[in-house]
Amino acid sequence: MPALTDTFVMSNGLHIPKIGFGTWQIPSGSRAYDATRAALDAGYRHIDTALAYGNEASVGEAVRDSGVPRDEVFITTKLPAEVKTASGARDAFAESSGNLDLGVVDLYLIHAPWPWSDMGSDHRDGNVEVWKVFEELYEAGKTRSIGVSNFAVPDLEHLLGNTDVVPHANQIRWFIGNTQDDTTAFCSGRDILVEGYSPLATGGLLENAEIQEIAARYDKSVAQVAIRYLLEKDVLPLPKSTTPSRIAENADVDFVLTPEDVAALDALQDTTD
Repeated sequence: MPALTDTFVMSNGLHIPKIGFGTWQIPSGSRAYDATRAALDAGYRHIDTALAYGNEASVGEAVRDSGVPRDEVFITTKLPAEVKTASGARDAFAESSGNLDLGVVDLYLIHAPWPWSDMGSDHRDGNVEVWKVFEELYEAGKTRSIGVSNFAVPDLEHLLGNTDVVPHANQIRWFIGNTQDDTTAFCSGRDILVEGYSPLATGGLLENAEIQEIAARYDKSVAQVAIRYLLEKDVLPLPKSTTPSRIAENADVDFVLTPEDVAALDALQDTTD
């Protein structure tokens, strides 16, 4: 499937597979291991995890056991959102690296600009402190690229104004009806790749009648149309499932939406919350 083998090119020239397999909320142990193996068996070559997910070790084991050469798998992990000190960042990266046991990390992200328990609070200076550690890790070759997650325009502006390396990626919640236009435009203007997590709105889009109607015209599922929509917008989708058939289906998106259908999807409002 070309969608699984095609890549985006980040600002530093690094190629990243256009579809990633997300592992959020997949418990460690057999469930994370089996889901990751199913994704790799289906042809995914981009796996997204995080220290906060608690499943890095299972993901790493699945990659090692898969038989797929390590240099053909793109691995993303994340610094916990609560960590806003240099020493904390160094310790967390070492912990993630040990958990994964896959050598160099391909993309390392700040999970959020604020702790999850205090969303919206001001940790701009802590993000700068942490980012300088990220720059060190990047320059040392311990991670091949660095980025952020859940950063809005003000968060990005402060970071860019006080550090040297522009983030290579920003992973944000992005789906039909919730396209974060301001943040997406800001990133596009600075060659920051936008990655979209929850491309199905955590299942909230699956019963949408308008998307169902569009999907029927292509003989595709709502999930496939929703994922294809991100690709049409040059946003990297990160679908998640633990069901092998759905894992494969989510990557079977080698079709093109007409401009009229893209416009119809553009016009939809978020009704998932």
